[in-house]
Amino acid sequence: MRFHVNIDHVATVRNARGTDYPDPIALALACEQAGAHGITAHLREDRRHIHDEDIVRLRAAVTTALNLEMAATPEMLAIAERIRPNVITLVPERREERTTEGGLDVLAARASIEAAAELCKRTGIKLSLFIAPELEQVEASRAFGAEQIELHTGEYCHLTGEERRHELSRLAVAARRAAALGLEVAAGHGLTQGNLPDVVAIPQVSELNVGHAVIADALVVGITEAVRGFLRAIELGKSRRN
Repeated sequence: MRFHVNIDHVATVRNARGTDYPDPIALALACEQAGAHGITAHLREDRRHIHDEDIVRLRAAVTTALNLEMAATPEMLAIAERIRPNVITLVPERREERTTEGGLDVLAARASIEAAAELCKRTGIKLSLFIAPELEQVEASRAFGAEQIELHTGEYCHLTGEERRHELSRLAVAARRAAALGLEVAAGHGLTQGNLPDVVAIPQVSELNVGHAVIADALVVGITEAVRGFLRAIELGKSRRN
């Protein structure tokens, strides 16, 4: 099980004052030292948090794996080709949204996904698609050249009771289908130490991407203990696997 920390909101705090601190690269290195298996950063088209220079510096500094989240646009593909992250994760993006809302519509984005897949094949970058737990999206992801999917866990995290259990079942069904097709399965969005173990208990899930909750916890306990707390929660989830 790989645990990747999204450091976008370190940049959000930095940008709020227009300073050069807190430095997202320094936090990324601290996450690695605490046991994180990778670093995720979303270079949005409006550059609201992570900036281009951050990605350049992350590529030079990160020693685990760098996952670049991005829209499937020619500008972002050109940046990925130049920077060469280990992974690119294509996500939907709207200027007016507060954060990424919902999964990528793979069927509607076929042309841009296939362009990304060609780039990734040529450069050795892994292609991941951030999608809703819907079987047609899973199957299209495989057909259009992805090596990995990241299941959107936002709905699961926001629901309670029977509705949450139903959404967890949808995640499990999508994960099983993806694995049967030869896709790696990641999950992310809205995960906390409290709601994460049930997602980890899905046997096919091999990677988690968590950002906001890690940074929020770090405000109270520090980044090292925040990362280690999530790693403990992951171990709890793994103990529940059948």
